Formats: sequence, C-alpha cells, structure tokens
Amino acid sequence: MDFEIVIGLEVHAQLRTRTKIFCSCSTTFGDQPNSNTCPVCTGLPGALPVLNRQVVEFALRAGLATNCRINSTSVFARKNYFYPDLPKGYQISQYDLPICEHGYLEVVVDGEEKRIGITRIHMEEDAGKLVHPENMPGISYVDFNRACVPLLEIVSEPDMRSSGEAVAYLKALRDILVYLEICDGNMEEGSFRCDANVSLRPYGQREFGTRSELKNMNSFRNVQRAIDYEVRRQREILLEGGQVVQETRLWDADREITVSMRGKEEAHDYRYFPDPDLLPVEVPAAWIEKVRRQLPELPREKRERFIAAYGLPASDAEILTDSRAMADFFERTVELGGEPKMASNWMVSELLRYLNDDRISIAACPVTPEGLAALLKLMTAGTVSGKLAKQVLAIMYRERDNDPAAIVKARGLVQIDDQEELAKIVREVLAAHPGEVEKYKGGKTKVFGFLVGQVMRRTRGKANPGLVNDLLRRQLDG
Repeated sequence: MDFEIVIGLEVHAQLRTRTKIFCSCSTTFGDQPNSNTCPVCTGLPGALPVLNRQVVEFALRAGLATNCRINSTSVFARKNYFYPDLPKGYQISQYDLPICEHGYLEVVVDGEEKRIGITRIHMEEDAGKLVHPENMPGISYVDFNRACVPLLEIVSEPDMRSSGEAVAYLKALRDILVYLEICDGNMEEGSFRCDANVSLRPYGQREFGTRSELKNMNSFRNVQRAIDYEVRRQREILLEGGQVVQETRLWDADREITVSMRGKEEAHDYRYFPDPDLLPVEVPAAWIEKVRRQLPELPREKRERFIAAYGLPASDAEILTDSRAMADFFERTVELGGEPKMASNWMVSELLRYLNDDRISIAACPVTPEGLAALLKLMTAGTVSGKLAKQVLAIMYRERDNDPAAIVKARGLVQIDDQEELAKIVREVLAAHPGEVEKYKGGKTKVFGFLVGQVMRRTRGKANPGLVNDLLRRQLDG
C-alpha cells in the first residue's frame, strides 16, 4: 500500500512597522532584552491596546496580492493559553472573522503550474522569546521585546502533495511579501516562520489522515528535509499497522529528525472569544481600492515581463526578479544603455559572485547601475574585451570606483585592435612554438587554443580576441 502526502502550511510573517501592533514600542530587532516594552505589551493590569493602522494596511496588501477576499468587518479575539513568554496569558489574534479569506497562489513545480489555496490571512501579536543559556543548564530567561510585534498568519489549504510543492509555495509567498515591503522575509531572525501540517492517507481515500505539526524550521532547506523525514516516519508507522498520533513535533536539524514536543491543540482548547478591549475593524471599500491601485508589480508578473520584453531566458529572469532591488538594478542598467542580455549575463555570472562571496545584498553593491552600464558600453564599442572588462569590474567593485573609462585609461587596459601590431605578435608566437604549429598542421587542432593563449599572454589580455583568432587562422591555414 502506498500513501498520498497531504501538506498544509501556516506562515507567520513579522510586519515591517516601526512600532508594535497595539502600542508605540519599537519593533527593532536585536535591541537589549526587555528594552522595548511597556504596560500594554507586557500585559499589566489596566493597560489598553490601540490598533496600529499600518498593520491593517499591510494586511490589505497581502490579501490583495494573494487573490483573497477582503472582509469589510473583522474582529480581534483572545486566544487563551499559558506559556512563560506570553505575558497576558492570552494572545490577541483573529479567529472566525479574519481580515482576508479564500485566496490562492499559483506556483510552478517541475515545469507544471499548480494553484494552492489560502484559507485565511489574519492579524495578531507575537509572543516574547525564551532564551536558554548554554552555560547555565536549567535556567531560562524571558525577553519581551518581541511581545506584541505585529504578525500576519497566512494559512494555506492542505493542497500540497510533496515537500517540493511546499517549498515552492513558501518561496512564492515570501517573494510577494518582500516585494510588498511589508516583511523582510528573514527566516533566520524569525521574521518569516513556517509550521507544516503533514499527514498521509491511502490513495483514493477522501478523509485526511492524522496530522503532525512541524515547527522549528528556519530555512527552506530545513522545511523540505523536515517534511521528507516526517513522511518517512508516518509511512513506516502506517505500514507496520500502527496509528499516527496527532501532536506537535520539532525539527532537530543536527540529528535530521523530528521529535515530539506536545499534543496538538484544537481550536476549542484555546477558548477563543472576541477581545472586549478592541472594536471590530471596519475597512471601507475606498480604502481597499486605494491599496489595490498602489500594489507594485509582483514577482510572477515581473518575471514574465522580463522574458517577453528583454528576451531573457527564464533562469535569468528568475534570478533578476529575486528581489525588487535586484530587478530595479537591472532595469536601471538597461535604461542607461546596457544591452539587456549582456546586462543580465554580467549581473548573474559576475556581479552576483562578488555579492555572494561578501554576503551582501544588491542594495549594498559598490558597483552602481550607472557604472555597470558604462562598462557594458565600453565592451560594445570594442574599447575593452570581455577579459579586460572582468578586470575593470573587479577594480570597480574593490575600489568603489564607478568610472570604468577612467580606470581603463589610467591602467592602460584599452583593447589592442591594431591589425599590424597583432599580426607581428602572432608571427612571433608561431616562430616561438614550431612544434605546436606542426601539430596543428598535422590535424591536432586543439593546440589552436594554446596559441591564442600565448598571444593573449604577450598582450597581457588586451588583444582583440576575434582579431587574434582571425590572424592566427590566416597564418596557420594560409
């Protein structure tokens, strides 16, 4: 017997507001523990929450970008549970009347497009954070800086049938939230977190199997590995005639296994009821339309436009639209005169290599679109060869100098196009390597590359490669 995999994801996206959802405390990450707190976010008696309007607007952006229905009225509820990092003894969230419902995302997996439903998007506050010092076993500290930080919880339908589909959905959702500039998408810092509900059922069975909820996955890779492990674990239990227990399990990345954390709660365990301190959220149609008009071009549409408008392969378009900053850099380079495919090649193969080595984003790149466009123009005009251009780009990046023409002039990197000068150098190279000349004439044409290399070495890479090839063939084949 084999089983069908059923996966649903719950994503918590921390919003990029300057202040918390119900108070004016800062949301800055990494500040001193318990320095961004007040009576509201620590749940002191008599403190009353006040809703941050920008949180509502960010929720509208997310809902519209994921094809959701926006509810004109939504209600905050208290989700009651007790944990050391939850100062109120309850979390302010939304339950039966969320702000967004019934949306979807379309993703491509193994060349096939699939629509994955979104059940709901709702606003809520985050809990605090427990800190467990390694050198102090048995002792934990509580940092309430994160308490009351605004979140969107985005709950998918159980529409995914493999870990690959789950990761594709997560990446697409993260890209949208980052493009909307409402979440930074940083999984390591916890601002984009995912819980996965995984179950198996025999093929053909309509009813879902018993699910496990997986937590503690801080990268796309860990999400995929955790789901794959959990599928194997549940399949073994079922094939042996056992029953899967409904529970919450943690992913242990070091041991690459999931481990039991606690029994999985149901909605009634939380005793939801409307928060008496907060009025229902009323969203006028005019506000929704205003937000809709202000939505940016989203990743999928931008990729399709880059392919159609610039003639780029899908792989390049995928990389160039990974972030709005990357896409804007490319389009600005083209706008300044860089040939689109050439600009794409140099960004993907050269510039990104430097950025990845230094672990910095395109926003912090020392080379500007103006500088890259100017370098590409020098190549198009034949002033520098591709090899020389790589040297120039390295200097531009290292020295933060965005005047490639000045670099070329100051360092004597102008391409040699003088036919007589190059013909003389070609003759000298052939005279210096009679053995390779004989091999070439005997049919071993692979030595041609060696001879080209010798000419380039004598000119310190400044010879026009096309002209060198032409002159060598004339001399050898003439």
